[in-house]
Amino acid sequence: MNILVIDGQGGRLGRRLLECIRKVCPDADITAVGTNSIATQNMLNAGCANQLATGENAVIVACRTAQIIVGPFGIATADAMMGEISPAMANAVASSGAYRVLIPMNLCNTYVAGVTRGSAAILEDAMNHIRELMEKHG
Repeated sequence: MNILVIDGQGGRLGRRLLECIRKVCPDADITAVGTNSIATQNMLNAGCANQLATGENAVIVACRTAQIIVGPFGIATADAMMGEISPAMANAVASSGAYRVLIPMNLCNTYVAGVTRGSAAILEDAMNHIRELMEKHG
């Protein structure tokens, strides 16, 4: 199973997602793409991704082959993350044939009702769902 993790800004959520995914899916092929070099470096430091890349074209290309795309909700929203998500990136995520597991975040002028900021329960729920997907398709 090919899992793509996309994150921007400082890459803190991406790093945490990589660590959690590797724990629940130790055999997964994980690609991490940062929208900027700082995010990519932070995800690299997790030591959990099989491949890493940076930038708009990397997001677009990786979305073509991903089976599961994981990241903050903003990766599917043009101009999110203070403009780091280009319309082309958002379109690649949204139009990909991959299953998307999006983590809701109340940041950057977006409020997602029912979401508390920084909730560990959200990550736990996402990991349980990814584990179920892996078991179903594995």
